[in-house]
Amino acid sequence: MTYQVLARKYRPQRFEEVVGQDHVTRTLINAIGTGRIAHAYLFCGPRGTGKTTLARIFAKCLNATNGPIAAPAEDDERCREITEGRSLDVLEIDGASNNGVDQVRELRDTCRFAPAASRFKIYIIDEVHMLSTAAFNALLKTLEEPPAHVKFIFATTDPEKVLPTILSRCQRFDLRRIPASLIVGHLALIAKQENVSVDASALHAIARGADGGMRDAESTLDQLISFCGGQVREEDVLSMFGLASQSQVLELAEAVLRGNAEGALRELHSLVSGGKELGRLVADLLTHFRNLLVFEVTKGDLSLMEISEAETAALASHAKLGDTAAVTRILEALTECELRLRDAMSKKTLVEVSLMKAIEAAKAVSLDTVLNRLQQLRGTPASPALGTPAVGAPVMNAPVVSASAASTPAVSIAPSAAAGTAQQWWPQLVAAAGVLQPFAKSFLQDAHPVAWDTKLLTIGYPKEFADSMELADNPQFHQTLRKALAQIGHAGAEAKLIVAERPAGWTAPAELPPATPLPVPIVPRATVASMEASAAKANPAKAGVEDFKNDPLIRQALEVFKGQIVDVRTSG
Repeated sequence: MTYQVLARKYRPQRFEEVVGQDHVTRTLINAIGTGRIAHAYLFCGPRGTGKTTLARIFAKCLNATNGPIAAPAEDDERCREITEGRSLDVLEIDGASNNGVDQVRELRDTCRFAPAASRFKIYIIDEVHMLSTAAFNALLKTLEEPPAHVKFIFATTDPEKVLPTILSRCQRFDLRRIPASLIVGHLALIAKQENVSVDASALHAIARGADGGMRDAESTLDQLISFCGGQVREEDVLSMFGLASQSQVLELAEAVLRGNAEGALRELHSLVSGGKELGRLVADLLTHFRNLLVFEVTKGDLSLMEISEAETAALASHAKLGDTAAVTRILEALTECELRLRDAMSKKTLVEVSLMKAIEAAKAVSLDTVLNRLQQLRGTPASPALGTPAVGAPVMNAPVVSASAASTPAVSIAPSAAAGTAQQWWPQLVAAAGVLQPFAKSFLQDAHPVAWDTKLLTIGYPKEFADSMELADNPQFHQTLRKALAQIGHAGAEAKLIVAERPAGWTAPAELPPATPLPVPIVPRATVASMEASAAKANPAKAGVEDFKNDPLIRQALEVFKGQIVDVRTSG
């Protein structure tokens, strides 16, 4: 007898034999039972998931001798004709080779004739998305109002290419990729009936390579039996299809999480030397890190993953090596690699570089963490994240009040402070800036108000804190000061930083009682310019690179964040 491949030999013949598509089979069974049978159906889904199989089973149910019936007899003559492909009333058409308007017009003309022997004349059109636009349009009227004895069943892997006017006339069923566990169970059943011994790990490897397609899995098993005989092992599956073993994927993932660059490169070299397909390897890594992210976010809920016992144990171990932020950054690096891999001239080099990026991404520290840690090094309490109000922070929305005895406007926060020149404005400005930018409060600790002239606030730094002024003098800090000034009633005001000594008796706001007034000196702009010029002349030469490297704060920051000094730049 002619050999029949496993995919055809074990093709489901009844609804209950279909694997992994219960949402479709249940609906069709109920439709048959209640008599609510539509005139057109569309089955969508990836290859090898059961679209054509379901169409044939449905056709047998409709045209069975005592049909429509959800479970026709296995020896029914009408059903046997459909199974063997010799039924005159069930016509299977390949949409790819019969996609012209002339073939559709012929179909439209012949469908008017009554069935030869069955209850319905059924047209099964596979890959219907391959029909031309003209062919679709020729089918529209017949599809909307077909004769009572005609049923259409369409199948496609690309429903987006089917015209909306066709989709609206069909009942659509979306078939899912079949879970790996169901594929493993079905393959084990086939292996038993074929008297072949297949390792459980080999079955899992076949299911992993099939990517949710039962036909692909059955074809793979068929090929492996021809290659290996009566004993199929995991090594046979991996060597034939260029797959990495699950243990190798997990070892490579652990090397990335631990930051073991040498180990990751050695493992990759071993895989490439063994003929493993790099695209599949990257996809397997992405799947594992996706599962790890879900595992961490859901606190270990395994219902959202299709994994083996070995991977379950690995997830619990790997979750201790990296948090969700680190895993997310690793996924981003690997996703970029997958997108570029197809066009890469040297795929191995691209994967090596991507693994290094993934390792660096796993070790990266968020900007908020860096800022807060640096503030702790300076002895300053960590500020809240940008845009998050601090507990107990004052609300700075009071109006500006001018003093009647002075010609220059002054700032006031509390409405009760309507008289006198500007009091208590500096502590509130520092607090507002600290809420807006984590570093702002520490920048202003060494500073003091020098002058306020309408829309310009001059902030001074003593000579010993000139480096702090240079660090603070950046666009982001100036924007923070503008926002803080607007919050205390001075929208549109700007700030300028200069080197200027503190006035006699000046005390930092943090050291003053809340009710202690702080007078704001009123200094003409000409005086401020003179102060700036004097400071520029008196400014000593900048410290050298070695002095900068030996600064205790810089050295401690480098040690904490595992960084290095690339360049030192000075201005002036």
